[in-house]
Amino acid sequence: MKRSLRLLLLLIPVWFCTTALPAFFPLSDSMISSAAAQEWKTEFDDVCRKTTDAMALSKDELKLLLARCDKLRTVMGTLDETEKKVYLKRLKLCQELFAFVLESKEKQ
Repeated sequence: MKRSLRLLLLLIPVWFCTTALPAFFPLSDSMISSAAAQEWKTEFDDVCRKTTDAMALSKDELKLLLARCDKLRTVMGTLDETEKKVYLKRLKLCQELFAFVLESKEKQ
């Protein structure tokens, strides 16, 4: 009986934190925008990391990376001016490299 009571007393705070508490304190806009910012930065890092191996990528992989760059460009349009200017410039350089490598592979 004591064991059951102890278990119940341990489970009540867990239930409250996972179920009841979020209803009282919903996610704020800043928390949501922070999560969205992490998503595009992760995608940005993943795309631009592939510039070191651009020559080893196939034509289809390069086309896919170019499409991902276009999607990132639209998402990054919502950033503040300074951050947008820096990241769009870096994305442009990555995209131009992928386009150059793709063009040279298509000429071969």
